[in-house]
Amino acid sequence: MQDRLELKGVTVHYGTAEAVRGVNIQVTVGSVVSIIGANGAGKSTIMKAISGLAPISGGEIWFGGERIDGKAAHEIVGLGIVQVPEGRSLFPYLSVLVNLKLGAFLRKDNRGVNADLDMVFERFPVLARRRNQHAGTLSGGEQQLLAIGRALMAKPKLLLLDEPSLGLSPLLVEEIARVITDIHKSAIGVLLVEQNAGLVTRVTDKGYVLEVGRVVLEGNLKELMDNQLVQEAFLGA
Repeated sequence: MQDRLELKGVTVHYGTAEAVRGVNIQVTVGSVVSIIGANGAGKSTIMKAISGLAPISGGEIWFGGERIDGKAAHEIVGLGIVQVPEGRSLFPYLSVLVNLKLGAFLRKDNRGVNADLDMVFERFPVLARRRNQHAGTLSGGEQQLLAIGRALMAKPKLLLLDEPSLGLSPLLVEEIARVITDIHKSAIGVLLVEQNAGLVTRVTDKGYVLEVGRVVLEGNLKELMDNQLVQEAFLGA
């Protein structure tokens, strides 16, 4: 049976403010699913809830047949769910190499870690060239590749990508699309939060549309993009 992420009626509060209400989402490992919606719709809150960074006030989160809400963030990483947060959250004064190795901090298989490090350097040659350079001196696009590479070092089953194209040029957005497609081919699932319509339509199988903390539409991504509500209210078309 394939691992599957399931959010069942998930509600999240920040104090007395309700950020997400009754959200149901399913992501099968090996698929690419997007959450789309306007700023403030609750997309990043959902990602934080999945990762154990925002406690839920209602509902349940399951992964691989195990309930994971209430678990610590490092335990969720150990189960195979790894997030690349908005803003990347790199260690700017540490080298590219050290940042990558920190992604594998839970792993004990040194041989496998070294093999995956070689894989990351092969997949992202610019990181290999800059392995001894401080992460904070990389360009925005290079930092995004480093953040994704660090997540891959944790050997994820499901990768959570929060606004990976934010602040990047169209050329670099194309590179991020290629990377997501490549990850998908590696049988790693991807849950993508993204406002770039071109990137979303290029890489995604299924989409959920969020409005003020609630899922208002879901289904095949291409069909969703034809919906006028999506075009006007969520993608700014």
